[in-house]
Amino acid sequence: MELQNKILDAFQGKVVRKDLAFLVKGNLPVPTFVLEYLLGQYCACDDEELIAQGLEKVKSVIQNNYVHRAEAEEVKGKIREAGKYRIIDKISVQLNDRADQYEAFFANLGLNRIPIGSEYVRRNPKLLSGNGVWSIININYLSGEDVKIRWEIENLKPIQISNITLQEYIDQRKNFNTEEWIDLLVHTVGLDPEKLNRREKFITLARLLPLVENNFNFMELGPKGTGKSHVFSELSPYGVLVSGGDVTSARLFSKISGNNEILGLVGYWDVVAWDEYEQQKGKTVDAVLVDTMQNYLANKTFNRGKATHEASASMAFVGNTKHTVPYMLKNSHLFESIPNGFIKGAFLDRIHLYNPGWEISTLKKDSFSKGYGLITDYIAAVLHELRVSDHSALLNNFVKFDTSLSERDHAAIRKTFSGMIKLLYPDLNFTKEEAMEIIDFAGECRKRVKDQLYIIDETFREDKPAVFQYLRADNGKTVVVETLERIENGMAQPEQLPQEVEPEALPNAAGSTSKSTETRVRLASKIVNIRANQKGVSYKSLFGDYLRTAKTIKVVDPWVRLPHQIDNFVELVQVIREVSDYPEEVKIRLSTHNDEERIPEMIDILDDLKDELATFGIEFEYDFDAVHDRQIELDNGWTIIMGRGLDIFEKFNRFSIGATRQACRRCRESSFTFIENV
Repeated sequence: MELQNKILDAFQGKVVRKDLAFLVKGNLPVPTFVLEYLLGQYCACDDEELIAQGLEKVKSVIQNNYVHRAEAEEVKGKIREAGKYRIIDKISVQLNDRADQYEAFFANLGLNRIPIGSEYVRRNPKLLSGNGVWSIININYLSGEDVKIRWEIENLKPIQISNITLQEYIDQRKNFNTEEWIDLLVHTVGLDPEKLNRREKFITLARLLPLVENNFNFMELGPKGTGKSHVFSELSPYGVLVSGGDVTSARLFSKISGNNEILGLVGYWDVVAWDEYEQQKGKTVDAVLVDTMQNYLANKTFNRGKATHEASASMAFVGNTKHTVPYMLKNSHLFESIPNGFIKGAFLDRIHLYNPGWEISTLKKDSFSKGYGLITDYIAAVLHELRVSDHSALLNNFVKFDTSLSERDHAAIRKTFSGMIKLLYPDLNFTKEEAMEIIDFAGECRKRVKDQLYIIDETFREDKPAVFQYLRADNGKTVVVETLERIENGMAQPEQLPQEVEPEALPNAAGSTSKSTETRVRLASKIVNIRANQKGVSYKSLFGDYLRTAKTIKVVDPWVRLPHQIDNFVELVQVIREVSDYPEEVKIRLSTHNDEERIPEMIDILDDLKDELATFGIEFEYDFDAVHDRQIELDNGWTIIMGRGLDIFEKFNRFSIGATRQACRRCRESSFTFIENV
C-alpha cells in the first residue's frame, strides 16, 4: 500500500487504477490507451466515490460516442438528426492529388473520402501512415439540395497527451527505490508485480525497449498467452501492431503512386511490431521485403524509389514457439518457428535482443494489476521523449567485453544497456551492481542470438567464435556470460560445467571397500551460482555428492519457519536418506530461529518430524540459536555456505509437477560455496 500512495503522490493526475480499463472495455475492440485516456480525465484519484462517478462518465462516453461497426448506420442517423455529433473512431487520411485535398477514412463509421483540413494532417502526420489514428472527432451533417458533400469534419483531436514535461518525470525517480520503480513500471504495463520475480520483471520491461530506443531490433518468441504483443497493441499510440503475414515492402517502407513516393509505416511510427511472426502454411516471404528489411535493420535506411530514406522506427518481432526450449536446443534452434525466408544469418545477426518469452507464465485473471500505474498515454509520451538520449557510452565505465565479439554484438549490448538505463534509472542515479545487472541481461540476450547463428549459418561457424565474457573495471575479474536455457539443459560453457568424475571406493556390506561400478563426482571446493528463474536444480544435484559420506550433518538456517521452508528442510532430509552410505547412522541437527510466539508451534512440528525420522534410524535434534549464518556443516570435512539458505525456489502451484520434483521449479538467484576444512 505504501508504494500505491507514493505513486499517487508523485504522479497526481497521471495515474489510473489499472483494472478500471477492463471494467469499462468489455468486448470493445478499443486499445487500452484509448480507455485510459478517458479514465485519466475522470478517474485519476483514490476516492472510491469519485472513481465510481468517473467510471459512469467514461461508460457514458463510450456508449454514446464510440462507434461500433454494427451500429454505424444508427450513428449516422444521430449525426443527421442532430446536425453535429462527437464520435470516437480510428481515422486514416490519404491525399487525393487530382482534387488537391486530403480525404479521411473512418474505420468503424464507414465513411470514406471525407475532406479534411490540411492543418490536421500537418499537426498529426501519422494520419497518413495508412494504419489509422484513434481520435475524437466533431463531425457535422450538412442538409440541403445543393450540397455535394454532406459530411464535414469540424474538429479532430488524436487520443494522446499533447505535451509532457520530461524533467518532472525524471525528478520523481528519486522518490522511489529501484524495486519500487520497477514495480511502478510493471503496474503501468498492466501486470501485478507480486506475481513476477525480478528476472520476469526484467523480461516484461524489456518489451518497452523498442519504444524507448531508436532503431532497436527486438524479438520475442514464446508460448501463447504470455502478453508478448500487449505492449505494442495496447500501451502506446506511438507504436503500431501489424500482422506478420500481411506485411509488404510497400506498406512497411514506401510505395509509388504515379510520380509520388508515399512513405510506409516506418516513416510515421516509433515501433512497428510484427504480431504472429511465425511460419504460416501456404504463405511465402517476399525476398525483396527480406532484403529491404535487412538493410534497414543494419543501416536505418531504405531505398525503394529514387531516393534513400532514413527512419528511426524500431522493429519488434513477436510470435509463438512450436516446441519447448529443450526440444529446440536438442533438435533445431530457437528461431525455428519464424518464417523460413527470415531464417538467414545476415538477417538474424541484426537482432539486438532475443527476449526469452518462454520464461513468462501464461497470463491468468490474477496476473493483471489491480493497483495504480501511470496512464499508458503518459508513459508512452515519456518513452517517446526519451528516445533522443543515448546512454550506451556509460557501459564503458563498468566493463570491457572480449574483443572476439563483433561490432554488431557490441552495438546490441550497448543499445540494450542504454534502453534499460532509461527505463529503470532515467535520472542516471544507479549503483555499480545495478549497472552490472543490466549488463549481464544485455549480454545474455545478445548471446542468445549469436548461439543460434552458429547453428543456422555455417559462415558464422567458419569465423573465430565470439567469447561472451567481459572484464570488470572495478576488480579486473573476468565474468562469463551464459544464457539460462543453456545452463538448464547442460550446454553451458566449459567454465560452468560440473567437475570431472571418477570411480570411488565404496564400503560393502561387510564394511570393507571395493571398487564399485558407480561413478562418483570428485569432490572439490567450488562456488555454484544459480541464476534467477533457472530450472534443473535440486538439493540432490547440489549437495548429494557431499552428503553421501557424512554421518553427522548440521543445517544452520534461521529461515526454516514458514510452511514452505519447513517443506524444504524435509525434502533435504529425504535427499540425505536417499544418498547416504550410512542411512541408519546419520545424525541431523537443525539450528534455526523463529519469533517467540511461534516457537511452541514450531516445537510441535519438529518433534513430530523427530519421531518419524527415528523410525528410519535417523537421530534428529534442533535448536533456535541461529542468527545470520546459513550453512551445512558435515563431519566428512566439508562445509557448504548457503547464501540464501534452503529457500531457493520460487512459488509453485500445489498441483504442478514442481510440487513433487524440485528440478521442475524455477529458482531464485542464489549461491553456494563448498569449502573443504583443512
